[in-house]
Formats: sequence, structure tokens, C-alpha cells
Amino acid sequence: MFRRRTALSVSATAALLAATPLLAACGSGAHPGAAAVVDGKRITVAQLQAKVKDVRAAQAKSPQGTQLIMNTGRLSLATLNGMIFDRVLARSAEHAGVTVTRRAVQNWRDQAEQQAGGAERLKAMWLQQGIAPDEVDAMVRNQLLLDGVAKHLGADRGKPEGQRTLARELAKTSRSMGIDVNPRFGKWDDQQVILGETKDPWITTGQAKQQT
Repeated sequence: MFRRRTALSVSATAALLAATPLLAACGSGAHPGAAAVVDGKRITVAQLQAKVKDVRAAQAKSPQGTQLIMNTGRLSLATLNGMIFDRVLARSAEHAGVTVTRRAVQNWRDQAEQQAGGAERLKAMWLQQGIAPDEVDAMVRNQLLLDGVAKHLGADRGKPEGQRTLARELAKTSRSMGIDVNPRFGKWDDQQVILGETKDPWITTGQAKQQT
């Protein structure tokens, strides 16, 4: 339904240790301990580590834990990509006057769960993309914010031109936020609104209508 990033058996635990890179708490000289700085505010390595560990712990509990872990070997980069994008999207939504209610999130999620075949099935689908179960609502909220910003721009996200219009708006916001990524994690691309070679974080892998 969406896309962005993603027991404790002996084999899964070993895979977990092998697939999770060590993230020492040393950032760039200008921002020690920072994985990135967005609009003057740090995303710390510790914050990034916590999110990665949350995903890995959920994956490790899955019967497919070893495979999930191996399939998301670049999880730290994808997670940081998402953390930066979240802030860019929040700023774009703020500028557009777009807000999302808890009821809208729940309505969207209810429909998504129905399409997926149940709540647990939806969580499993997200986990394949590196999204922990407790982050699903945040991801749903992002989809609704994207829909709201697109609507504000008069852009149809379902059409290429609509996607380009939305991308231009997000790129403009990104440039205004002075995003500085610790070189160990790569370089942020304002034009593509993405970290290095990670996947585009704002294209969905399914459909669900916004509920109001």
C-alpha cells in the first residue's frame, strides 16, 4: 500500500547482527553526533539507531525474519531518508495549510487493512518495506499530507504531471531547509528530495482513497 524503507531464533539473530551496520555517535565536525541537520535541527545518530532497532526487532519476530532482514540491508539509509523527508513534507503541508485528523488516519487505515486482508497482513506488508508496526499511522498520515499538498497545488498524484508538480513543490521546500547530511550516510538531493540512491519515499505501492 505504501513504500518507503523495512525472530528471535538463532539464525534470525545472527542475520540481524550482520545486517545492522554499526552507527557510531560521531557526526560531522560541524554537527557532532548528527546523522543530518534539517532547518538547523539535528536528527541524531541515536534517534536513527532507535528507529532501525525498532524495525529489526519487529522483523526478527516474523517467521520470515531472516529474509526480511536480508532484504532490507540498507535500512539505516532508507530510515534516515524517511526521517528527513518527513520534515520536508511537514513544512510543505504547513505552508499549504494542510492538516490531517486522527479520524482521517484511522479511516484511511481501515480501508487499507480491508484491501490488504486484515490489520496483521497490512503490518506485514509494511514491515517488508522497513516500516515498524508502531510507525504505520505516521506513514498513513504522510500519505494524507501528500494528498492534501497535491490538492492545494491542483495536482493529480495519479498522473505524471501531477507528480512533477508535487515534486517541484517539495524540492523548493527542501532547498529552503538547508539539509546537511553526515557524509557517512551519503548526500541529500534537493532536486529529487531523496537521500543518495535510496528509493523514492513518496510513491505508494497500492491505492486507498483519502477519507474525510
